[in-house]
Amino acid sequence: MIQRQVSWDYWKTFKAVLETGSLSAAARALSISQPTAGRHISALEDAFGGQLFTRSQSGLIPTPLASSLAPGADQLETITQTLLRTAVSEPDSLQGVVRITSSEIVGAEILPPLLERFRQEYPSVRIELHLSNLRQDLLRRDADIAVRMVRPEQGKLVARKIGDYELGLYAHETYFARRGEPRSAMDLLQHDLIGLDRDFGRLSSFNLDGRPVQPSDFSLRCDSDLGQLACLRAGLGIGICQQQIAARMPALRRVLPDVFAASLPVWLVMHEDLKSDRCVRALYNHLAASL
Repeated sequence: MIQRQVSWDYWKTFKAVLETGSLSAAARALSISQPTAGRHISALEDAFGGQLFTRSQSGLIPTPLASSLAPGADQLETITQTLLRTAVSEPDSLQGVVRITSSEIVGAEILPPLLERFRQEYPSVRIELHLSNLRQDLLRRDADIAVRMVRPEQGKLVARKIGDYELGLYAHETYFARRGEPRSAMDLLQHDLIGLDRDFGRLSSFNLDGRPVQPSDFSLRCDSDLGQLACLRAGLGIGICQQQIAARMPALRRVLPDVFAASLPVWLVMHEDLKSDRCVRALYNHLAASL
């Protein structure tokens, strides 16, 4: 039984502790002091009559009571964000904030010109662009719209397949001037290859003429797609690039398309509860058409 009214600030602190595993990290995330975060958790424990977290060497562990409260805290956050969006919206114009998440390479190389055109039409809509190869949880409102390279499986998400991005092997013309051009898969292994470093999950999905690719095959290893693209542009070697990105750089030339070719499906995703949000819907439709 709840003993007294519970402030929304307490719930924000509760969610932050759940996500970070410590009072100090939660306090930093919320720009409050650690004692204040501790008081918020204590107030919730008093209100619900039970302990919310236990201490361990790895941080604060949620108790069964905390786990049972977590879905309700997520719903409260969703309601609060919806109210804020409604408060800043005007009947006759689009005004608000939309948060987009995408991979590094898509966010840096593909989305900016599309977002610029959207901003020309809707200058009062502010955009937050989060670049990460880790998938953000749209059900928890980590973002409003996501551009993903895998089909989402969560049921409450609206997803539209945009198409497939073709991948190929490319190198800068300065590299070919220095090292020549490979003529076969075996010849390719004698060249300077740019590839993944420690991202073994992605690495296992690639093969070269039927042969699994190994980290030792690469002369330069980098898990960042933007880092690999920068190395391609600098002429450091041969690496994988999306065709539509390479097409904007005449100095990048494709090699051995019969040896290596792959594609990535592109999905545009948002939470179904945001279909009625005019700002989110407008940007979602714009990206669906532009991508």
